[in-house]
Amino acid sequence: MIVVTGAAGFIGSCLAHDLYRDGEELILVDNFDVDSKDNNLKGLEACTRIERMEFLEKLKTDSLEITGIFHIGARTDTTEFDESIFEELNLGYSKKVWHYAVEKQIPLVYASSAATYGDGQEGFEDNEASIAKLKPLNPYGYSKQNFDLWVLEQEKTPSFFAGLKFFNVFGPNEYHKGRMASVVFHTYRQILESGGMRLFQSHNPDYKDGEQMRDFIYVKDVIALLKFWYYERSQSGIYNVGSGKARTFYDLAKAVFIAIEKEVNIGFIPTPEDIRDKYQYFTEASMNKTRNAGFSSPFLTLEEGVTDYVQNYLIKQAYF
Repeated sequence: MIVVTGAAGFIGSCLAHDLYRDGEELILVDNFDVDSKDNNLKGLEACTRIERMEFLEKLKTDSLEITGIFHIGARTDTTEFDESIFEELNLGYSKKVWHYAVEKQIPLVYASSAATYGDGQEGFEDNEASIAKLKPLNPYGYSKQNFDLWVLEQEKTPSFFAGLKFFNVFGPNEYHKGRMASVVFHTYRQILESGGMRLFQSHNPDYKDGEQMRDFIYVKDVIALLKFWYYERSQSGIYNVGSGKARTFYDLAKAVFIAIEKEVNIGFIPTPEDIRDKYQYFTEASMNKTRNAGFSSPFLTLEEGVTDYVQNYLIKQAYF
């Protein structure tokens, strides 16, 4: 059976549905008492469910027949500054999952983050020799960075592992995320409520308002990459998960207006002060390492991903 941690969340639930449709037997791990996530799991009632902390205890009993692990679960709030939360959930928990995968010699694919790249001064190459130079901008980023560094220090490893640095992922099943939902989601909601979208102003003289750039990647492409690493097991290591093409927030918001056939109406508001000095103005994943490992499928363009998400999920209030 394949384990998916964070199975009730955004990426985890999409992955779980995709694997289940492929006929895989799954163990879903998460906190299942969050009502806003219930719809993410509809259709997966036949899968085994284990509460997040109970899962660690079950690993000690050797009662589970686990063949591989997707460790997607984590505390992902970039506005949270209580380091102890990340120390427990993102670092300590992940180490225990790693040790189990080592003991059983099963593959482990885990979620790192592009937040490890900080302001991007060191670039966005997934070169393991350069990871120690990176300077994340918040405790969440440091928790992911510290686990990556810890992994690279380990002499004993699972039969295969891939740490995946997710860039800006958007797509269905993020209804529950509130402030942390994608800009696509917020743009759609704001258009419905007010007829327009207000993006963050730039507080960096090198970027005009709306021209802050991110590597946006649709969740369906993320799933394709997750499955590639798990099933192909080309070369253990740490890899980027992005489209390889930075686009502006203005481009993204404009694509939402076009997808719902509304006149473009985009304005700007100040970036909240609590995140202003921790804000990334540019991210763009280098995907050469992944391409060289054999992943050849094309990624959806920003416009293609936004159109699919808006027309087939948001408008219909549908789930993955």
